[in-house]
Amino acid sequence: MNHKKSAAMYEEAIRYIPGGVNSPVRTFKSVGLTPIFVERSEESRVYDLDGNSYLDYICSWGPLMFGHSPEWLTTGIEEVVKKGTSYGLPTAIEVEVAKLIVDAYPGLEKIRMVNSGTEATMSALRVARAYTGRNKILKFEGCYHGHSDALLVKSGSGLMTYGVPTSPGVPEEVVRDTLTSTYNDTRQLEAMFEAHGNELAAVIVETVAGNMGVISSTSEFLQTMRDLCTKYGTVLIFDEVISGFRVHYNSSPGYFGIEPDMACFGKIIGAGMPVGAYGGKEEIMALVSPVGPVYQAGTLSGNPLAMHMGKKNLERLRDYPEIYSSLEKKVGAFADELRKGIKELKLDYTVNQVGSLVTLFFAKGPIENYNDVMRADVEVFNRYFASLLKQGILIPPTQYEAMFFSVAHSDEDIAYTLQACICALKEAHGL
Repeated sequence: MNHKKSAAMYEEAIRYIPGGVNSPVRTFKSVGLTPIFVERSEESRVYDLDGNSYLDYICSWGPLMFGHSPEWLTTGIEEVVKKGTSYGLPTAIEVEVAKLIVDAYPGLEKIRMVNSGTEATMSALRVARAYTGRNKILKFEGCYHGHSDALLVKSGSGLMTYGVPTSPGVPEEVVRDTLTSTYNDTRQLEAMFEAHGNELAAVIVETVAGNMGVISSTSEFLQTMRDLCTKYGTVLIFDEVISGFRVHYNSSPGYFGIEPDMACFGKIIGAGMPVGAYGGKEEIMALVSPVGPVYQAGTLSGNPLAMHMGKKNLERLRDYPEIYSSLEKKVGAFADELRKGIKELKLDYTVNQVGSLVTLFFAKGPIENYNDVMRADVEVFNRYFASLLKQGILIPPTQYEAMFFSVAHSDEDIAYTLQACICALKEAHGL
């Protein structure tokens, strides 16, 4: 593939943008390459400035459940733009989207729209602290909840990719009340509550971790968390920015059968537009301004373009629930065949799959937490990534993320991807 135009654009970009990108993992730095610059997309593919075509398994890091710009989703967007792109005043469609989310999410009674997942988690924690009158929060190693100061402690995603466990610029006193525990370790969770339960305002968790690669919570882990939060009066927050409306239409409560006190959303609820939301039980959300004293605001919150796209996306998922089982079956078959190919190559690697999310870990399994993930051979992954890219397969440029499958990925797309993955494994090992 020729990447001359992308390379030239990258050189221009680094003159004006830190690292040439507006989100760290986009640089391809961790895999030793320069990024491709996308010109357009269609269905399951993206096309770069040089005209190269790639089967896309990044899918904007999760929102594109139906692939790129399906006609039913984009039809009518011009009329919305002509009416106005932002008002700073309430609109009816904000209410419609809020109702869709509340109706779909068991236990959720009120919701507030924001502009990103980071805003959602940051705001949810502020409300939880006000509700409980406590300061300490508990998160889990490898879980990424956005880049707000209090949550940049042993986070996943780009912080793992670039080896920065805690970002400089975050004062020690800000994270002093952020406790961390091992994901899926029920005994350690119980010990944390025994030591700090009466001080904990909130526990925040990705029920399906997507920022240290795909790892599902165990039922025992989540149920223990729910029981302990109830016992100690701690607010349980599910970070559903990735998992929300992707693993199940009823999100984690539908998938795991466990309800939190609050939940945070992003990605799918805006169908690719900048969006976020946080919500919870009535008595908790009653603290949010202008009803209560907890201040949170946003000029572009509930933006009409994002709400228009999100409403159509959620309605489609609601009206065609078979999408979930169909996609999970298709992706499950891919994961099984990939495991079979790995075994035939006599490689001891692990494939984790939850619904339409997949990660190939270059490490021996099981992979159940951050410590397990850190055994992965990143150098082999980098060679694997480069080989896939040459074959026109675009996956996240880091070991610590998920492949996102969409409805737009055809059987032929997935069959070719499987073939390319086996080829890349052989090339990465010189087989």
